[in-house]
Amino acid sequence: MARLARKRINDPEGMRNKVLDVAGESFQARGYHASSLGDLMAAAGVSGGALHHHFPTKKALALAVIEERVAAAVEETWIAPVLAAASARDGVRAVFEAVAAGLEQQGFVRGCPLNNLAHELSLADPDFRTALAAIFAAWRQAIADKVEADQQAGREQGTDPRRFAALAVATYSGAMSMAKTAQDAGPLRDCLAALEWGASQPASPQGEPVARRRRRVLRRYGAL
Repeated sequence: MARLARKRINDPEGMRNKVLDVAGESFQARGYHASSLGDLMAAAGVSGGALHHHFPTKKALALAVIEERVAAAVEETWIAPVLAAASARDGVRAVFEAVAAGLEQQGFVRGCPLNNLAHELSLADPDFRTALAAIFAAWRQAIADKVEADQQAGREQGTDPRRFAALAVATYSGAMSMAKTAQDAGPLRDCLAALEWGASQPASPQGEPVARRRRRVLRRYGAL
């Protein structure tokens, strides 16, 4: 009886994606520096030769995770929902609410993938910093573009698109850091409430404080 030849499975792209998934998960759960290549190879079920064929160095792997996995997460979580929303403000509100609800259902908080790696790697290597900064820039630009689209529709005439985008991104990033530390989605809801009802106390031209005025930052259109 002739011996049946065993069909060789050759899926380099699938293997590459598996390594990226495993590395992305490990970088979020443990951090880049605490994730060894040996551990990543074992978790992905690949040999050293196979891993280095796609990613010659650990840095190359991390850059691929940033550019292909972290950027995609920001696109899915933030950019696409904001651009699809009725307005920039509605989109920002919806993201905060959706993420908070998801974290409460999940039961734990790992933080924002972009924020986590930015904290760990921005000062470690200029290539990491450049890659991470590009994602932040695209995130802010998408929100600013949505505000500008609102303005073209006759809304948001008093809003600076770039400043609003910076505020939204900074508030979310800080809220996620606090939520991770507390292991509680509460800071996201608190920061959303602060965006909804921001308090300001401007100074007079002479530098003296004037009466506090409450301003609804994420007001609904038509609301007072």
